[in-house]
Amino acid sequence: MPARTDRLRALLAERILVLDGATGTYLQGRDLGPADFGGEAYDGCNEHLVLTRPDVVREMHEGYLAAGADLVETNTFGGTRIPLAEYGLADKAREINATAARLAREACAKLETPDRPRFVAGSMGPGTKTISVTGGITFGEVVAAFAEQTVGLAEGGADVLFLETQQDTLNVKAALLGIDRGFAEAGVVLPVVLSVSIETMGTMLAGQSIEAVYVSVAHRDLLAIGMNCATGPDFMTDHLRTLAQISRFPVSCFPNAGLPDEEGRYNETPAIFVRKVERFLAEGWVNIIGGCCGTTAEHVRALVELAGRYRPRSAAPVRRSVVSGIEVLAVEDDRRPVIVGERTNVIGSRKFKELVVGGDLDQAAEIGRRQVRGGAQVLDVCLANPDRDELIDMTAFLDVLTRKVKVPLMLDSTDHRVLEQALERCQGKAIINSINLEDGEERFEKVVPLIHRYGAAVVVGCIDEDKARGMAVTRERKVQIAERSHRLLTEKYGVAE
Repeated sequence: MPARTDRLRALLAERILVLDGATGTYLQGRDLGPADFGGEAYDGCNEHLVLTRPDVVREMHEGYLAAGADLVETNTFGGTRIPLAEYGLADKAREINATAARLAREACAKLETPDRPRFVAGSMGPGTKTISVTGGITFGEVVAAFAEQTVGLAEGGADVLFLETQQDTLNVKAALLGIDRGFAEAGVVLPVVLSVSIETMGTMLAGQSIEAVYVSVAHRDLLAIGMNCATGPDFMTDHLRTLAQISRFPVSCFPNAGLPDEEGRYNETPAIFVRKVERFLAEGWVNIIGGCCGTTAEHVRALVELAGRYRPRSAAPVRRSVVSGIEVLAVEDDRRPVIVGERTNVIGSRKFKELVVGGDLDQAAEIGRRQVRGGAQVLDVCLANPDRDELIDMTAFLDVLTRKVKVPLMLDSTDHRVLEQALERCQGKAIINSINLEDGEERFEKVVPLIHRYGAAVVVGCIDEDKARGMAVTRERKVQIAERSHRLLTEKYGVAE
């Protein structure tokens, strides 16, 4: 990991760091015309400006750095090939990202000093398509797009990646896997900050609360997690408090300068903005503070002065056993037993099996929804019909079920390929059902990589390879196998408890 990354991590523990302000509203305020963007075909594509008007982008970075920002974001919010394709620029994605990072790197080099380093944050926005909300994009396509953007930003000299304004946790999971792939291709590993947008109704557009988002990505090694955009500081307070109470990562927050008026203008002045934000720092909730839409260099200057008066948040998360769908389920002593609905299972329900075979997946999913209404806290989903293609049935059914229920899903399959495709359709922290030691460690070796990649929980059966007494019957045998399984998972395979 680069030396600058070590410096960034050290500073994050010492003081509250300040991110720059808005990019989009800054560029809108420059009154740029089609010629500035490279012609009518590219009018409005801010990312293309790094190639056509690098002077404008450089001036923006230098203005925020002069105001005291510790980090400046690259002009690559829409820098994956997915939104760039709308301008016919998909094939320039890597070049645009690399150039943008170089521009920010040059600005940082110009204004930083040995005792005040400045850092380039590679901006990675949500794109224009989401897996759960808009459709029209696959998990794999999102992975590939973010891998390409990662390589470009790394080539250009980014110090950290900001996966920001995210609205769908499935896209987040795919983007994080794409970032991993990009790191492997670029031969470098950079820290990653995840920042999601919580709308005024209290969730992301795809439905998850801030707690559910955190549970879904808590298996990752994030530099920070937080919120940005969507609203001003007022609407973020409750969600930020919740995140600060549960996160094992540092916490970030980059609000808009209030909500836009009917003409799309953001009217919170720097004085009003910092007065509202100050509570976040005073309560010890944040490690990184910054501005999003409508914030200017003057907002940043005010934030720098404010940040200097407070200490950064110290993480002290409560250890809990938690899973999630759209909603969170904490598995705690005072909430047991956990009720698992078993009727969305072709082995256990003849009616469900008949509906799946008949192609009536909507009514098959209604069985799951009725179980939830009846009190089920988790749904077990099994499509292992020996007369049909389990992979096709599982993916098709989950595409329907995940739009009808919010509870965590228990993915019931012995085929690791089916499990992976299923996990790519679960926003939350799903449960894999199950693994055991009947064939030694073979099943562990196939499934554990999925636990690490997707952050799933797992059910472990008390069965081992003993031919005479493999299925544990007595208490002593169950404890023996459970202890061995726990030891293997945590010590050999690195699965978090």
